[in-house]
Formats: sequence, C-alpha cells, structure tokens
Amino acid sequence: MSATDSTQYEEILIESTVDKNRTIDLRQGVQSVDYYEDVFSPTITAKILVSTTGSVIDNTGVYLGLPLRGGERLSMKLQGNTDSNPGLDFSGNNSLYVSGISNVIRDSKQETFVLNLCSREAITNETSRVPIRFPTSSPISVSAEEIIKKYLVTNKELFIDKTSNKYGFIGNMKKPFTLLTWLASKGVPETTDGTAGYFFYETQDGYCFKSIDTLIAQDVSAVYLATEVSDKSNDQDFQILNHVTTRNNNLLEKLRLGQFSTQRSYFNPLTFDYTAPDKGLFKLEDYAGKSKNLGRSFGMPPINEGSETTLGDIPSRLVTGIVDIGTLEDGVSYEENADPFKYQSQAIMRYNIMFTQTMTITVPSNTNLRAGNIIQCLFPATTTASDNIKFDGEISGLYMIKELCHHFDAEGSYTSLKLIRDTFGQYGKNNK
Repeated sequence: MSATDSTQYEEILIESTVDKNRTIDLRQGVQSVDYYEDVFSPTITAKILVSTTGSVIDNTGVYLGLPLRGGERLSMKLQGNTDSNPGLDFSGNNSLYVSGISNVIRDSKQETFVLNLCSREAITNETSRVPIRFPTSSPISVSAEEIIKKYLVTNKELFIDKTSNKYGFIGNMKKPFTLLTWLASKGVPETTDGTAGYFFYETQDGYCFKSIDTLIAQDVSAVYLATEVSDKSNDQDFQILNHVTTRNNNLLEKLRLGQFSTQRSYFNPLTFDYTAPDKGLFKLEDYAGKSKNLGRSFGMPPINEGSETTLGDIPSRLVTGIVDIGTLEDGVSYEENADPFKYQSQAIMRYNIMFTQTMTITVPSNTNLRAGNIIQCLFPATTTASDNIKFDGEISGLYMIKELCHHFDAEGSYTSLKLIRDTFGQYGKNNK
C-alpha cells in the first residue's frame, strides 16, 4: 500500500443539537475531508464535503432532517492507509463540533453542503472571559496554563515550555485565546540565551505553548526528497510531489518591521526619565550565534556601496512604550512588572525572521506530522551534469511546518505543508 491511496472512513457520526438521540452516519455521503493545523491558530479546524441523494432521515435529507443548525457534535475516525500512517481519530471526548455550514445546494433529489468544524474549546472561547488579576510573581507559562485549564475547561494534554520571565496583568474580560496569543509574544524560554517568542496553537495531541527556540531545536520528524531525485531505492511515501517557493526574503519589509535593528525608548512614569539611546539600541547581530536557526547564518548587507556600516547597525524602527511600574501591586511599588528589554525587540526579530523563506509542498499523506514539527527537504541543484545528484544549497535544508492540511477523498490521500524558516541553506548535522 502507498500513503497516497484512498483512506477508509471508519466513523463519521453527527449528533443533532435538537434531539441528542438523533445521530446520522455520514460516511456514504462524504466526498472529501480536509483537516488543518497552524502554529498561528489556537484551534484545529476541518472541512467535510457531503453530498447525499434521496431520503436520509424523516423522508428528507440531512440538512433538514437532522436538522443542521451549527454546534453539532461530530465523531470522526479515518483509518491509516499504511502501517506507518495512523490516520486521524477525533472520536469520544476528542470529537469536533460544527462551527458553520456553507455552500448549501439543495433540490428534490440531492443536497450538497460543507461542514466547517473546530474543537470544542474554540466554541467555549467565544463564551468565556478572563476577569481575574494575575500577580507579578507569576511566570508567563504558569498564567498560560491556568487560563487554558480554567477558562477553556479542557482535559486535553498540554505542552508548555516554562518561561524565565514573570508578568502581572489583568484579564480585562478578554477571551482566553486573545490573552494566550498576547502572552505568547512576551514569553522568554528558560534555556540559556533564549530569545523571546512563543506560539500558542492546537494539534491532534493537545494544546501547545511552545517557544520558537524549542521548536527549532527539535529532532527532524521526516526527510522529503523532490520527485526529480527520487528513485525506487527511496521511500515513495516521502517524495515531494510538488513545491512552490512563495517567498525568499523581503528586505524592505524586514527593515520596516525592525528585524535587524530597533531603537527602543521607554518612559518611566515615576522618574519621568526616558531610556538612554545606547541602552535602547537592539541589534540582530547581538544574538547571532547564540540562538539556534534552521540554516546558515547570514551577514548583513552594507547600508550603501563601499560602506562598512551594515543595515543591522542603524535602527530602522522606533519602539516606544511606558515602563509598567507599580500598577498591579497594593500600596506604592517601585518594582518593574516586566522588563520590555527582555522580550519586545527580541520577539519582533524572532517572529519576522521566521518568514525569511517560505514554501508550500505537497507530499503523500502523513498524519504523523504536526504543526511546529521540523522536516528536512532536499531539492536537486540546477545542473547539466547527469552523474551525481547534487542538492540545491539555498532551498534545501530544514523547515518548520507552519501549517498543514491532510486531504482525503476517493482519489487518494495527500498532505499539504506550508513551511517557514529563518535562514537559507543547510549546514552541519541537523543544521546545528
């Protein structure tokens, strides 16, 4: 069997919100299933295309017979098509819920519609607010865990990287997802020389509050070869069927965002002082070689021809703010709630540099992959030589999975991956 073979729908049951005892088996009408994960999305999503003919329930179709109103519970199990490809299991307590019904087409003989699905916590998020105050002594990772458990009311497994920095704040009746995404941008990992920047997202396994540094340091989950360099000696399930490089650095945009260098200026409301210019300068090169990356390190281009000054020496963005002192404690306090120098410019740099190179690839179905995984991609170099295969030194290497889509239909099973990375090329073992 091949990973591209069609997948069997073991279970696709939808439960009515009107009558809990009314459940319909959709397997015969399912045309395709698409499942999504994204490191920038706090919830997994899915889409199921359904097409039914004739009477399904109460002498009518699913749409009116169930009826479909949104909020329905859907239990889904898809079998793996190879021994190493386990399929998907969203049944029992891990079931998905209908967030919307779209593209409804109905006549007297047939009905077609798309079920848009999400995790149960995504619905809970819309009806939940965080009103409490989190003390300045609370590490960001501890606050994140409390919000997930208490306000999303989830029993799913949590994968949380501990943060070295603490941060006090008031929930201000914001939704849990909003606060968790906001906290992620302020987190600094406990690792030595760790740089700020976390992702909050959901995968098949549960909820992740993971630092970018930790994700980059992972072992490689899979190695994929472009079809041009694949042969019978290679595993056909690990071919790159097609690929498109969607972005190769955008220098002007990175300068506007302050990726290479920023000038930070903070106002102290107690002393009425501003940050000294020398203290407020942040340069990317200060972190070069300290934090891990997915490819070769690269030098900064000169600011103009013949100059020894690089684009990383002159700040291209001014970051301003007010130092948070004494706002959350009883009485008079001169302690900083959080030092913005530890996270603000670092996070700006870390998030934006991850999009130095982006690519979309399609591979045979691999439900072992998760958003946030690291994979290695090997592409042939452009050459006229026919003997030894050489790999492209710029686009080959390690990538992080930003987003994935597992697609299943009668024709076959495929996985589409949106990949990102912070540098070009490959070096050393596992690029480390």
